Amino acid sequence: MLKILQRFSAKEWLQVAISLIFIVTQVWLELKIPDYMAEITRLTQTPGSAMADIWRTGGDMLLCALGSFVSAIVVGFFAARIAASFSQRLRSLLFNKVDSFSMEEISRFSTASLITRSTNDITQIQMLITMGLQVIIKAPIMAVWAITKIAGKGMEWTLATGVALLILLSLITVLMVLVMPKFRKMQVLTDNLNRVTGENLSGLRVVRAYNAEDYQDVKFEAANEELTGTQLYTSRGMALMMPVLAAIMSGMSLAIYWIGAYLINSAGAMDKLTLFSNMVVFSSYAIQIIMSFMMVVFLFVIMPRASVSAKRINEVLNTKPSISPGSVSQGKPGVVGEVVFSHVGFRYPGAADSVLQDISFSVKKGETVAFIGSTGSGKSTLINLVPRFFDASEGAVFIDGVNVRDYTEEALHNKIGYVPQKAVMFRGTVAENVAYGDNGKAASTAEEIQKAVAIAEGTDFVEQMEGQYDADISQGGANISGGQKQRLAIARAVCRKPEIYIFDDSFSALDYKTDRVLRSALQRETAGVTTMIVAQRIGTIMEADQIIVLDEGRIVGKGRHRELLKTCEVYREIAMSQLSEEELAV
Repeated sequence: MLKILQRFSAKEWLQVAISLIFIVTQVWLELKIPDYMAEITRLTQTPGSAMADIWRTGGDMLLCALGSFVSAIVVGFFAARIAASFSQRLRSLLFNKVDSFSMEEISRFSTASLITRSTNDITQIQMLITMGLQVIIKAPIMAVWAITKIAGKGMEWTLATGVALLILLSLITVLMVLVMPKFRKMQVLTDNLNRVTGENLSGLRVVRAYNAEDYQDVKFEAANEELTGTQLYTSRGMALMMPVLAAIMSGMSLAIYWIGAYLINSAGAMDKLTLFSNMVVFSSYAIQIIMSFMMVVFLFVIMPRASVSAKRINEVLNTKPSISPGSVSQGKPGVVGEVVFSHVGFRYPGAADSVLQDISFSVKKGETVAFIGSTGSGKSTLINLVPRFFDASEGAVFIDGVNVRDYTEEALHNKIGYVPQKAVMFRGTVAENVAYGDNGKAASTAEEIQKAVAIAEGTDFVEQMEGQYDADISQGGANISGGQKQRLAIARAVCRKPEIYIFDDSFSALDYKTDRVLRSALQRETAGVTTMIVAQRIGTIMEADQIIVLDEGRIVGKGRHRELLKTCEVYREIAMSQLSEEELAV
């Protein structure tokens, strides 16, 4: 928990210091009230006391209460302000940190867990700071100050208060031992609930198509009941504290007055008034001490969960991305659009076997290289090494004569127009999705956006939408079809005007006619730009300058279409499974 608080800014620490001044003022004023009560008690019991003295003392007591009230409001204001600003910055830190992660770190934490850490966990920290500034600092000051006030006022009363505190501390210890593990478990169960909910929402069409609503309900209810059961366990434990605390406080007050009655009854006439006054003061201070411990108990209600949340947040913030950017911003002079794989191998973290082994090839400016192979042969993994979504385990990948590890992230990615296997759309308009990213928005006019959409064969459906290029795209592109999403994703890459295009099986949702027309338009409009294509269809890659055939992570064929039909058995089998001999001959 302390590690997360070390991220406070200087301004927030200043606000904490100001809050501390008002907390000390509040405690001092609250602890003055019993003194005035004792004075009023003495005046009422002393014959000949003036009524004006009682009113004056009562007025001072009222001013103390009012001052304490104002101090509490000021402390609450600063606590809320500090908690809100710190949570805002913490969310930004988490978002930026996750944004810097490679696919390896994203997979390690899981999307559901990262969302929970960015929302629910930060909320727990915010609650702790809001309440903690008013409780953590105030409770110890109040307890210690109150104890100094009652010191020497009566051994019997002190013993009764000590017994009450001992019972209270024992109760807190037992409950924390029983409840703390459940608080740790609760955040993990929240992750699980988010994961199940996310899976159900993202796969809703499949769920309905397979009549799996009941199956998903069972999964959700299992996760929901486990989380609810854990929450009920902790809530019952915390709920048990309050009545026990009330009983301890009432019992202690009863013990103080019973002891006081015995002492006053046994004392001489001259000492009775002093003992009665001390009893009133001691009772008030003893209650203040118990109240301080009650505040600490309330803190224990939120502290365990917040402590777990802080640990989870720090786990993300302290994770070093496995891919660190270089410092080079330009390729070698005179070398543009060139991609070279030199004896590249790749193994996923923790995996026993390599996905890619000894991959070597080169692509010159303006050439088109295509990758084909059976499912799991490593095509997408290979293509993801170019923009450094992963780093090669062996060998090196060069772009424009420079190792991709040496480029800054911005310089490397600005060279690439990337279209992923699963087209991704963001909430916004068609134009905002096409001219996406800093260099897209900076370089693209309305005419260029329309031209990019036309090249991607998207003009017809875009201009039929309400608002056309200003038409709304919902989150994830839920309001357009898979083929429309792929065409807009291709238009996004075209609009960027990159040196290198990467199409990771990006034509699979298109019909054959649209696929052919779109590729013809791309060849015309993007002449001189290097293109890398992962495809399942032979028809998509037949005209490529170089086709690389992968099988179990190795290159088993390299060349043009006709050449591979004669020399590569794997390629010939794929081709024959998709096209007839007559079509292949043509």
